[in-house]
Amino acid sequence: MIEPKVFSVGQINRYIKNLMENDFILSSLLVKGEISNFKAHSGGHLYFSLKDAVGAISCVMFRQDALSLPFEPENGMSVILYGHVSLYEKTGQYQLYAEMMEPIGIGSLQIAYEQLKRKLEEEGLFDEDFKREIPPYVETIAVITSPTGAAVRDIIQIAKRRDPRVKIAVFPALVQGERAAEDIVQALKLANEWGKADVIILGRGGGSIEDLWAFNEEKVARAIFASEIPVISAVGHETDFTIADFVSDLRAPTPSAAAELATQPLMQKIEFVLQLEKRLERNCMAMIEDAKRRLLYIKERPVLKRPLERVYNAQLLLDKMELAMSKATKQKLLRYSEKIGTLDTRLVASSPFSVMKRGYMIGMNEHNKAFVSVKQVELDEVIRLRLQDGHLKAKILEKAVIDLGEEKADI
Repeated sequence: MIEPKVFSVGQINRYIKNLMENDFILSSLLVKGEISNFKAHSGGHLYFSLKDAVGAISCVMFRQDALSLPFEPENGMSVILYGHVSLYEKTGQYQLYAEMMEPIGIGSLQIAYEQLKRKLEEEGLFDEDFKREIPPYVETIAVITSPTGAAVRDIIQIAKRRDPRVKIAVFPALVQGERAAEDIVQALKLANEWGKADVIILGRGGGSIEDLWAFNEEKVARAIFASEIPVISAVGHETDFTIADFVSDLRAPTPSAAAELATQPLMQKIEFVLQLEKRLERNCMAMIEDAKRRLLYIKERPVLKRPLERVYNAQLLLDKMELAMSKATKQKLLRYSEKIGTLDTRLVASSPFSVMKRGYMIGMNEHNKAFVSVKQVELDEVIRLRLQDGHLKAKILEKAVIDLGEEKADI
């Protein structure tokens, strides 16, 4: 009689595990279901069950695979898993070892976006109380974007057109790809360490959610929030918002719009200086008149009418104060007059009439609107030419477009 072979528990478990791992179906398969009993271990591993209407299976995703997920799995989320089925020998329990996970019905990036948005909103990073106002008169702008893209050219062109004196410093950064988020964070840090900018413009041209994903990274959002300099986001899309838009102090729909929001026309700055001059003059005169009234009140008091010496001394003091204040006022008015003279010289030099004296002219269509491009007029159209001493009427006989080349800016 042959005695039956006796197996140990470990032998049985190893045998079953070997069968599973070499099975054609179980060794590589896709499984769909709903996540339940989800738990993220401190070591980075993910443990959960995948269930449907008739059953459930225990699942595990190890840290190296979990790190590649762009979103955080949650209970109730419907997903498709790729992996293999094997046996955990210690307990004799079979489970699905997931290597990849994809949500059903909505993209993984969209889920990651909504999860991060909800998280940062709960932390208060979007609160209006933390938003800083953009300075009304900006002298220096830090631009964080690709140094070769259209966004940086648009920002420089618009800002310089509105205020030729504004200074622009470009902090180059990748704005697309795996290294883009880290590049943007580093550029924000460098701009703050430099400390000379009044405002930061962070932007790029538009694109798909994948192209713009660097602006949805948590590290970028926290770097914007930590910036000591106000940040204008300009990611070049009209309707969709990135996480960077919510955290920034101000959102612009395009890089060109950001340049307009960050600058003020030169004439507004000149008007501001003139208002300051008038205010200073009024304040100085008010101080002098107040001193005169107080001295007159003192002189009229009966107790002081007899000792004329005190009145005389007070009069001398008043005259001295008035002379000193008048001198100070004239000096300040002189300084402001010199500044206004400089600005006036610049305005005269850039006046259209000054330009026409140098041989240039202004073309206007039949509606008396000036045009700056050949694309704004048609062949055989009658136009008016404004010169320094009169007008000429002309007819368009020929059009030719001249390629001036790409503008270059000194940074």
